[in-house]
Amino acid sequence: MGAMKIFLVLLLIAAMIATVVALVRGIVTFLRTSEAELKGEGGPAASSLKSNKMMQQRIIFQGIAIAIVALILLLASGS
Repeated sequence: MGAMKIFLVLLLIAAMIATVVALVRGIVTFLRTSEAELKGEGGPAASSLKSNKMMQQRIIFQGIAIAIVALILLLASGS
């Protein structure tokens, strides 16, 4: 059972790192968006779509991290 907890902790760390990377990439993409792109007519700019996709990935990675924490807590309470 100890090896399982170590594996879950490593997965949790990987999910947390992925969350931070997606967050930083989304913010950097958003900051690179020019004012002309924000005021552009005819739909969202490509950079806006990329920033939105990065933020969606961040939410997915956060959800995975929360699920792993819940699983770790469930395993710890069962011991």
